[in-house]
Amino acid sequence: MAVLAGGLSHEREVSLRSGRRLATALRSTGLAVVEWDADSRLLTRLRTERPDAVVIALHGGEGENGSVQSVLDLLDIPFVGTAASACRRAWDKPTVKAELQRAGLSTPEWVALPHTTFREFGAQAVLDAMVVRLGLPLMVKPDQGGSALGAQMVATAADLPGAMVSCLAYADTVLAERYVTGTEVAISVVDEGEGPRALPPVEVVAAGGIYDYTARYTPGATSFHCPARLDAPTVAALEKAALRSHELLGLRDVSRTDAVVDIDGRVQILEVNVSPGLTETSLLPTAVAAAGIDLGTLYASLVHRAVQRGR
Repeated sequence: MAVLAGGLSHEREVSLRSGRRLATALRSTGLAVVEWDADSRLLTRLRTERPDAVVIALHGGEGENGSVQSVLDLLDIPFVGTAASACRRAWDKPTVKAELQRAGLSTPEWVALPHTTFREFGAQAVLDAMVVRLGLPLMVKPDQGGSALGAQMVATAADLPGAMVSCLAYADTVLAERYVTGTEVAISVVDEGEGPRALPPVEVVAAGGIYDYTARYTPGATSFHCPARLDAPTVAALEKAALRSHELLGLRDVSRTDAVVDIDGRVQILEVNVSPGLTETSLLPTAVAAAGIDLGTLYASLVHRAVQRGR
């Protein structure tokens, strides 16, 4: 079988770390594993060496927007993870937030604006209207992508233009949402064939207050508590929200829902990830360990399920 990692997205280095860890974990179960970069040689390798199954450890870009999944479908190669059509839908954060809201799930109030909006209607006028509607502080982030690249908390109106410029370096559309104070939590969902189940929620406490790229991937910059330090009804609400999101968006095998439990105890969903990180500081492996599961065993089971689907 093959683990795909790397690629050309901004998250390449994180993906390579995820791929190495996953490949090592899978080899520990006795599987023969090759590690391939998602580059111009990939299709040749897939055709000539034809793995029994593929695990996608790509983050951002083609690894999460359905492109690699579509290529694997074209070649009839089974893979672990969400199907291409659902990946395309889950990749777009505003689309996900709208679907969750229509289903009765809570998500922070937001607006998504393409770069052209600021140019055509006047940047300052648009920013002023944004502050009036959503208030301060705000979270601004690219409408697509992961690892919190380009995401910033904006506390004052004076900081908003600079944050927008930084955000637009990663995408053509900015998602601005009301900043929610509370307990930040990640809930992973896995399905080995008996239906999706939620793993113990991971509470995230970033030393700097914001769980940005540096806080995610710098050892010691963030502390984690798993299970989260929340009461049983709140944990149950988090698990229900994650499972509902997984099913509503048509996700498969594994996903991670990021949320905040606000000061009123309400679960506010921030985003849903179809390719959770697997690095030493990532949240899915933390939840897997807390559940008493071996990471390699879990993914070996998902590989077996993918092979069975292919048959």
